[in-house]
Formats: sequence, structure tokens, C-alpha cells
Amino acid sequence: MAVAGAGKSGSGGAGACVGLSIVDGHPDGHPDGRGRRDGQRVHGWVAELDSFQKRRETAVVMATPPDYERMLRGADLRVTKPRLAVLAAVHEHPHADTDSIIGVVREGLGAVSHQAVYDVLRALTTARLVRRIEPPGSVSRYEARVGDNHHHVVCRRCGVIADVDCAVGAAPCLHASNHHGFVIDEAEVIYWGLCPDCSTTTTTTGSRKDSRG
Repeated sequence: MAVAGAGKSGSGGAGACVGLSIVDGHPDGHPDGRGRRDGQRVHGWVAELDSFQKRRETAVVMATPPDYERMLRGADLRVTKPRLAVLAAVHEHPHADTDSIIGVVREGLGAVSHQAVYDVLRALTTARLVRRIEPPGSVSRYEARVGDNHHHVVCRRCGVIADVDCAVGAAPCLHASNHHGFVIDEAEVIYWGLCPDCSTTTTTTGSRKDSRG
């Protein structure tokens, strides 16, 4: 009988497809069962590699408490549960206001005073671990993206905020046409408009009005 050779695709990584030979009519390989045992071993390796790959990808995506501890120590800040919780909340909820951050922290730690969270946010901002932004007409918001002088776009209607990279990429707005003797270390540009949801709502509402005459 013809023999269908084992094949594999890709570079042999975790997602490789492994085929088993058909020998003398036995789909598991050799009639004495060695093919079956080899197949089970191969499939076990593939499953283990897949599991390892998923764990590695999860570790890359998720910021873990030790990461936050390292950030605090790197900024010469004492590691405390409130600081870890607030730093995690800012990372997980970009552009959140103070009340939202307090709510997230309390979910994890229980009773935490407003003043304690305010003090932590102040310390983290001073250490440049987080950045505070204050769009006109809005309460203070906090974000973990620091050091790149990016800007923001704000929805006039619902207040949602999104990050906007510098127009040319390398913070050209730090070079003011006239610095008046100031040593400039940050520039902030805010774009205003309607977010996709609000602009869609406006278009739909306008269409309904037109249809009614």
C-alpha cells in the first residue's frame, strides 16, 4: 500500500500542523501501535507549546503588580497598596477622572478615602508616573502615557477623550516661535469635535427632522 508521509507546515512553531503516516492500512502508523504512541506524544508537545504561547502572550499584554512595584521604586516612591491600586486604575482606565479612579480603587481595596486617592494621584503626577490633563470645561483626568508630549481630541457633546500623536511625530510644538524667555518642557494641543457615536446621532437626528418637513 502507498505510504502517506508525515508533513508539517510553517516553521515548526507552536501552530505547526503535524500529520501521521498511514502504514499497511493502519491509520495510527505501525501495526504494533508505535505510531499511535508517537502521535499521542507529538500532539502532547503541540498542546504544551500552544499553552506556553498563550501564557507568554497574556504576560506581555497584561501589566502585573510587580510591574507597578518596579515603577514606584524606580521613582523613589514607597510601595503601598493604595499607590499600587491607583497606578493600576490609571493604566487600566485612561483619561479617567478622580471619582472614577476612586470607584475602581475601592472595588479592589474596600474603604479608601477621597483624600488618600488625591494624595496618591498628586505623588504619582509629581513623579511623572501619570499625567494630569484638564480640558476646558472638564474635571481633571489622568493617564499613564507620559513623556512623549502627545495631544488629545475631545468630544464636545459627551466629553470622551482620545490620544493624538504629535503631528510630525517628534514633538515639534515644543519649539515656540517666541518663548519669551521661558524654558519650555511641555506643549498641549486639544482638538475639539464630535466623536463617531455623537456625530452619527447628530446625522440621524437631522435626517429625522428633514423627513418630518
